[in-house]
Amino acid sequence: MRVYPPYVDPDQPVPPLASLGRVHIVGIGGSGMSAIARLLLDAGLDVSGSDAVATDHAEGLHGARIEIGHDAAHIRDADTLVVSTAIRENNLEVVEARRRGLPVLHRSVALASVAAGRRVVAVAGAHGKTSTTSMLATTLDYCGADPSFAIGGELAATGSNARLGGGDVFVAEADESDGSFLLLWPTGAIITNIEADHLDRHRDLDGIRSAYRSFVETIVSGGFLVLCADDPDTLALRAEAVARGLRVRTYGLGSADLRLSAVVLEDGATSYDAELGGTPLGRVRVGALGVHMALNSAAVLLAGLELGLPAEQLIAGLDRYSGVHRRFELTGTADGVRVYDDYAHHPTEIAAQLRAARSVAEPGRLVAVFQPYLYTRTQTFAAEFGAALGLADEAVVMEIAVNREDPIPGVTGRLIAERVPLPADRVAFAPTWSGTAQTVIERTRPGDIVVLLGSGPVYKLAPEILDLLAERAADQQ
Repeated sequence: MRVYPPYVDPDQPVPPLASLGRVHIVGIGGSGMSAIARLLLDAGLDVSGSDAVATDHAEGLHGARIEIGHDAAHIRDADTLVVSTAIRENNLEVVEARRRGLPVLHRSVALASVAAGRRVVAVAGAHGKTSTTSMLATTLDYCGADPSFAIGGELAATGSNARLGGGDVFVAEADESDGSFLLLWPTGAIITNIEADHLDRHRDLDGIRSAYRSFVETIVSGGFLVLCADDPDTLALRAEAVARGLRVRTYGLGSADLRLSAVVLEDGATSYDAELGGTPLGRVRVGALGVHMALNSAAVLLAGLELGLPAEQLIAGLDRYSGVHRRFELTGTADGVRVYDDYAHHPTEIAAQLRAARSVAEPGRLVAVFQPYLYTRTQTFAAEFGAALGLADEAVVMEIAVNREDPIPGVTGRLIAERVPLPADRVAFAPTWSGTAQTVIERTRPGDIVVLLGSGPVYKLAPEILDLLAERAADQQ
């Protein structure tokens, strides 16, 4: 049984873009919703929106009318309402739209409406979606394809998370969390990996596997599928995809169509030798740190080849990739301590990023600061989070960020802190925001690096940490 997002009737066709009229977006300040807004603005539609607080994403939406707070009056001129899974039916603007009989579209339907008529390449997977989508968009752009794209993060080179390009390819980050990826009907797809997550919707790992099988069924006849051969659950999709007539390409460090070897991490970049079907393609370099980033770039290389672009140009495009905000992004240095920010919010992502960070930390120490985001995820993966943070030399665990879920009694960040396998004096639980920065700097010394981890507002700690480090340096002079 397919799991679709709320507000979605799978039996209803995707509405034509021209039929949407004036669009109001509830929660416009989020990364995904602001991308939808940017695409609609690029398409020439009138856009308004609202959010509980002002955000950087929303402030960059020039041409959109944005209201802070939610009120029925905000949709006075709207013809269509766009919402995300996080927006509840009792939202004042949703209630008013229902009363007026306005169409209420999930963001995935709006995205499908914008992408209609283009060759969609959907990037899915438990981890690496944003980085892989951004690599593919920037590489195709370098190759002259002028793609449209929607990404869950902002490109470091342009500061944008979406664009309506002039070419016929649309690169979309495909969200499995609520079943949104079932509505894109792509020409081609990348699946980076499959792992248990979003169990509040998919129940268990078998539910996740079922969702990905359903996703593969949405790839159009004659399309292509790029799979990571190193991930057993991902590779298990190959036989069914081939049976459906899809072209399947695999990549990985082991046996795969595109094999990576001699992987080197240095100077904020990763390079490797690429071999396709036994034929060397040369040395590939991508401006992102980590073996996982090398694998992401290999997926991009295969997808680009499937789209008919030459390997030499694709490799040159990857070499010019400069990253995406909040993916091991250096925010500053003070008192000899470098402070990085990363969006990693699942145990596997945290472990991968800390391993990559270790390559630039030595001979200094690695201080990890993690802010959990969901109560259900914290409850389910507390032990796994603890083990991942044990890869650092020091760990600070913050309280769970306020999020779309209702609190679960007894579930706090302390559950994770108690499970970090480091000596007790090298682990701290920071229950309040106000004292966290001080707790962090007390655990640092010149030469160390600090990595802020999480999908919530943990990145906002960086300026405070840097200021305190600068004060410490001044006091020692």
